[in-house]
Amino acid sequence: MLSLLKFDTEVAQGYWFSEGFEFSLDKNKAGLKTYSESQDFLESIYEFANADGTGSSYGFWLKDGSRDLNKAPIVAFGSEGGFHIVAKDLADLLKILTFDSEPMIDWDEICYYKDPDNFKSSQKSDEYCIWLKEKYAISKTDNADLIVKEAQEAYQSVFKDWVGRFYQD
Repeated sequence: MLSLLKFDTEVAQGYWFSEGFEFSLDKNKAGLKTYSESQDFLESIYEFANADGTGSSYGFWLKDGSRDLNKAPIVAFGSEGGFHIVAKDLADLLKILTFDSEPMIDWDEICYYKDPDNFKSSQKSDEYCIWLKEKYAISKTDNADLIVKEAQEAYQSVFKDWVGRFYQD
């Protein structure tokens, strides 16, 4: 995670390298508190970035008390509601970011879409993809939704049940 932050600071320098992604720490956890104010819940989700331009966020799910951020599943909370597993781990999220598209998040699903007729790459997307390939041997993806699908097959039902212990609709 620190190397991505370093890339963002030193190479991207304020320009987006993936549409909608921006490091952001909400120490008050205001968005998460709309789901639950339980300390067990709040201490198990570590939000670290905006996922889109409307307030959706990415976070690590520190399930079972684990503090290993490299292996923690990545979750997304939508600004209009909805919570979903996005990636099995940080490496998968890094790959999703090469798709260079904001997630569309609602209560039922999360997906990534680019209009092929109107898509314009983020200013530092090419630099990010090169950096990721050189640093971690992770190649660009043309199907972020497949990564999400695999992560959800592994964790979504467990995550939904876990959040359900805290969140009452």
